[in-house]
Amino acid sequence: MSRPPRHDKIIQLVRESGFMPIDELARVLAVTPQTIRRDLNHLCAEGLLRRYHGGAALGSGMESEDFFARKNKLQDEKAHIADVIAAHIPDNASLFISIGPTLEAVALALIKSHKNLSIITNNIHVASIVSARSDYTVMITSGVVRAADGGITGVATLDFINQFKVDYAVLSAASMEADGSLLDFDYKEVSVMQAMMANARTRYLAVDHSQFGRRALVRMGDISEFDAVFTDEALPDNLSQKLAEHGIHWHLADKEDDA
Repeated sequence: MSRPPRHDKIIQLVRESGFMPIDELARVLAVTPQTIRRDLNHLCAEGLLRRYHGGAALGSGMESEDFFARKNKLQDEKAHIADVIAAHIPDNASLFISIGPTLEAVALALIKSHKNLSIITNNIHVASIVSARSDYTVMITSGVVRAADGGITGVATLDFINQFKVDYAVLSAASMEADGSLLDFDYKEVSVMQAMMANARTRYLAVDHSQFGRRALVRMGDISEFDAVFTDEALPDNLSQKLAEHGIHWHLADKEDDA
């Protein structure tokens, strides 16, 4: 049975924004908030969306599809970002690498040229990539594996991360807002990334331009909490100024310009 066109439009809007408030959906679709709530109830029952207070995000039935769509999107840009990050990591270093397609690209960039790395990850795809190198020490966290993207999260994951102190944490975020706030969708994943940040001597943030201004629900931190930021497009002036004020290096992939 096909879905009503409005339901397809709701799914499209949520996918594009990451999170959509009920009032905003009602405004865009020219219906009442009560109608949107009924629509969300149907879509959540099908596993297509996940209901949060005041709005909705993608549900488990759409997350896997969304992950592979993101993985196949902007591949060249992600590869350029990954190459620049790899150039700033020396041989014999220890790293945390988290979840996401850009970070899988970082893993691919590292194995091409780096020796004797120790990598701790909560991403089964990253673990699979880097374990091809016999000179690497690869540790994968305990915890619950998400079918959608191979990410591992949970209390056990936090306990594992907190046992280590590494040279670098290489992380990403679902969203970077105009004020430099970094957001994601899963509070369990955010908790793991915050633990990685707390247990790393140097913190690198990788974001492509599709994450600029995207809506997400859970606060991960702020751009000023990182030692360097790597992007594929120029940052807005206010963000580049904020980084300069905090003494944070900004690397523009493919040009390697520091702001």
